[in-house]
Amino acid sequence: MTEGTPNLRELNKRRTREAISHAATTLFIERGFDRTTIAEVATAAGVAKMTVTNHFPRKEDLVLDLHEEIVARPARTVAGRAPGESALASLRRECLAAIDRHDPALGFSGPSFARTVTGSPALLARLREIHEQSEEALGAALAEATDAPPGDLTARLAAGLLAAIHRTLFAEVFRRILAGEEHETIARAIRPAAVRAFDHLEGALGGYAVRPAE
Repeated sequence: MTEGTPNLRELNKRRTREAISHAATTLFIERGFDRTTIAEVATAAGVAKMTVTNHFPRKEDLVLDLHEEIVARPARTVAGRAPGESALASLRRECLAAIDRHDPALGFSGPSFARTVTGSPALLARLREIHEQSEEALGAALAEATDAPPGDLTARLAAGLLAAIHRTLFAEVFRRILAGEEHETIARAIRPAAVRAFDHLEGALGGYAVRPAE
């Protein structure tokens, strides 16, 4: 087995997680999130209830199963910025690429999924929490990138401004999906607005958290 190749246990774990997520999504779309129980998801996936909760400790994350990626990606993008690249430039680059590839982490999904999320107060609350966690992680990454102490106010303010772009675009993608628009149409519509949003922040943050040349 070559380095980086998942072993059989990891593959089985991934397949089980995917089977649970698929079964849950199907049930939630058919019955609604709030009316579906974890036990029913387990039965549909052919696993024990404990297996479901081991993979998804929170019921909401059965739907929002990309929560870890949504939380981690902005911070990871800043940490991986190129020499001479600012935090703003790296996040602009990643955001536009996400729009172009119709990334689910930016809200691109099917209308049934979007209706399931927007129709559940619990899921909307969890989505807000995920975006808040993403902003907090970004603030920590910006503080580290500028050699500032943890909780640095400048880093937190910058994170709030930058995270607002992603959060607003996510909501707009959902709105347009519910209105019946195709992904390509949505991407063409929101990309110019995303560019303008980053342009507006250029004066304030264009020189912030620039990675030193190696």
